Amino acid sequence: MKKILFPTDFSETANNAFVYALDMAKSIDAEVIVLHVYDLPTVSFGEVPVTLVEIYDSIELDNFENFKDQIPILREIAEKHQLGDVKMSHVLRHGDLVRIMKEICHDEKVDMVVMGTNGASGMQEVFLGSNTGNAIVNVPVTLLCVPNKAKFKLLQNIGFTTTFNDQDSEVLHRVVAIAKKFHAKVKCVTVRTHGFNVTEEGMEFWKAPFKNEPVEFFLVPHDDVKETILDFIEHQHIDMLAMVTHKRNFFQELFTHSLTQKLSYHIETPILAFHESNK
Repeated sequence: MKKILFPTDFSETANNAFVYALDMAKSIDAEVIVLHVYDLPTVSFGEVPVTLVEIYDSIELDNFENFKDQIPILREIAEKHQLGDVKMSHVLRHGDLVRIMKEICHDEKVDMVVMGTNGASGMQEVFLGSNTGNAIVNVPVTLLCVPNKAKFKLLQNIGFTTTFNDQDSEVLHRVVAIAKKFHAKVKCVTVRTHGFNVTEEGMEFWKAPFKNEPVEFFLVPHDDVKETILDFIEHQHIDMLAMVTHKRNFFQELFTHSLTQKLSYHIETPILAFHESNK
């Protein structure tokens, strides 16, 4: 893992995630690419005697000046947290955030995207609004979503939700690889609802490849999947929750107001979302 993409709107939420991204990068000797995306508005001329080009040039200049002013502020934040030695580059683009993220991930061979969540102007819509599916499904790299009060600490326990399918097994191998970088454990949780239909033999067969890995398995009988997993995060001292993006409904529901609030203000646990086609 060599490159982390960090989209920012320079808000307090984003700045908190910036520190998290730098800490992650320092721990694994990676580079952080700082991205700021702005949009050009639809202009109604009325009787304003200016050309469209002049309007757009003015907007682009204002955004460039703002971006230029923010770079030393980010550098100060890095220095304040003893993270000034992390390699950083800066990109300013205009257009659609998700499309630009995809382009940069492809061109720069990005390994992970780190984003702040909860109320940053425009950021939250990536998960809550019409862009949810685009961000989760179409950006073909791992997404680390950092709640606005989460603080980085060396990972000890990474949670992983599984229903014992092939896709989960593939992703769990990648989660284990990340855990080993931090000398952490992976705690896999399965919520056994009334509709759960995997046999004991099937579960044991699925677990076999992880016998000698730092992995523990927890099977919890309950019909409320979301609350069970949130309780698991709290009681098992989970530092980061990993999951596969084919669980889109659950992932989206985690970002509804009440559950986000529980994650952000009580558990403060980042969510690591693996793209199901990511190799």
